[in-house]
Amino acid sequence: MKTAKASLLLLPLLGLALLAGCNKTEEPAKPAATASYLEKIKARDKLIVGVFTDKPPFGFVNEAGRYVGFDTDIGRQFAKDLLGDENKVEFVAVEPASRIPFLQSDKVDLILANMTVTPERKEAVEFTNPNLKVAVQALVPQASTVKNLDDLATRTTIVTTGTTADIWLTKNHPDWKLLKFEKNSESLQALANGRGDAYAQDNLVLFSWAKQNPGYRVLSQTLGAEAPIAPAVKKGNIELRDWVNAELAKLGEEKYLLKLYDQYVRKELSDDTKPESVIVEGGKWQG
Repeated sequence: MKTAKASLLLLPLLGLALLAGCNKTEEPAKPAATASYLEKIKARDKLIVGVFTDKPPFGFVNEAGRYVGFDTDIGRQFAKDLLGDENKVEFVAVEPASRIPFLQSDKVDLILANMTVTPERKEAVEFTNPNLKVAVQALVPQASTVKNLDDLATRTTIVTTGTTADIWLTKNHPDWKLLKFEKNSESLQALANGRGDAYAQDNLVLFSWAKQNPGYRVLSQTLGAEAPIAPAVKKGNIELRDWVNAELAKLGEEKYLLKLYDQYVRKELSDDTKPESVIVEGGKWQG
């Protein structure tokens, strides 16, 4: 009898406990912490950078098969400051048209391949602060009868697919005849072979080519306004973008870009070219 009475007394208590359990509000699950992208790079122990291989003096492969150039050396410096060793960088060859897709598909962490900042590209990637400035011009053989850009309206202009020149001419002169190639080297070779009347490209590349290959001249007019060139990361990767900006600011205090200019670029341009007309030290663009 005592056992039965004890059981009857326990039943109300058990019911109250069940009701309390049913009425208890469950705490929402806490979202998993987003992994730091910089920590991801550190865990991999390697920075992956997209660069050109055929665009001296910015990105090219020397006789020993080593990636070298203005942009490439910046990539090595980034690896040194982030991972403690300039050799902890993997360079991935890109073409103008593949730069953005390589970022979007996570094939590279960063693009250091002479990419001009444009409104269209800003929709697709995160640009850091600039490191260079550039204008688009046209290269023609010295003996060409082409004197200005208007003369190209009835000629064939060579461009490299995905470059600022390609985008600008396609938008502003859709009636012009364009001959397109995937590689900068292919475009220059096509001009040398007489397959087109002019080659439109970033003027720094054209100045370098004209100096190394006598018999060419750069038209004085520009296609559009002077614009900044900047490293780029995947859209939304604010952490890496901000790290690069801080790195460019730090390197600017050391005049690091001036050192690279003296090493790679100065000899490619005329003696009266001012470094500040080419490089943007510390990422401080004034346009």
